Amino acid sequence: MKRNLYKHLIVAVVCLLLNLGYASAQTVKWDSTYRPGKYVEIVNKFKADPISKKNFVFLGNSITAGTDWAKLLALPQAKNRGISGDITFGVLERLQEIIDEKPEKVFILIGINDISRNIPDSVILRNYKAMISRIRKGSKKTQIYFNTLLPVNSSFGKFKNHYNKDEHILWLNDEIKKFTAKNVTVIDLYSNFTDQDKHLRAELTKDGLHLIPEGYKVWADFLNKTGYLK
Repeated sequence: MKRNLYKHLIVAVVCLLLNLGYASAQTVKWDSTYRPGKYVEIVNKFKADPISKKNFVFLGNSITAGTDWAKLLALPQAKNRGISGDITFGVLERLQEIIDEKPEKVFILIGINDISRNIPDSVILRNYKAMISRIRKGSKKTQIYFNTLLPVNSSFGKFKNHYNKDEHILWLNDEIKKFTAKNVTVIDLYSNFTDQDKHLRAELTKDGLHLIPEGYKVWADFLNKTGYLK
């Protein structure tokens, strides 16, 4: 009987160790310290072109960085604060420069690179809320416009780490739509850019992730139509 008991104990321990090893192997690693190669250089350029209280700040990653907002919107007070490759942690790191100048409006679109780098959805959402909290605390009159994430289109095959993660985009967008704090307006960009299959419209992108001028025109027309720029 003792021999059988020992045998069962050994089997149980082996199974436990195997399960722990499997769970460890399934843990996806992610890095909050990642910053794009030109992050510091671009931040310094931003500091050399300071924001004022009259500015409308467009804050985000390459999708935001990819156009001249002042020209696109015929809005001289628009300032571009997009950095290609940036993640939510990078935005939080450089957010104080914006808060200190107390701009009139801040338009935020960030998170697709976090998803591509396997940062958990709950962490991305926590960072979103931290952005809102810090702006509301440090610049009480600034109106915050928080954009839902844009869809992607995997048929282009160029940014594989960004593709086929639609469930993360949809979950975060659902959470963004719940933002109801004072001075926070949710802008649902996602629904303006989807095709019938819920992918980024092919005629608006060059690679399934970034927008071409036709895509930015859709964005600008939507902003003008909604009155968010007044």
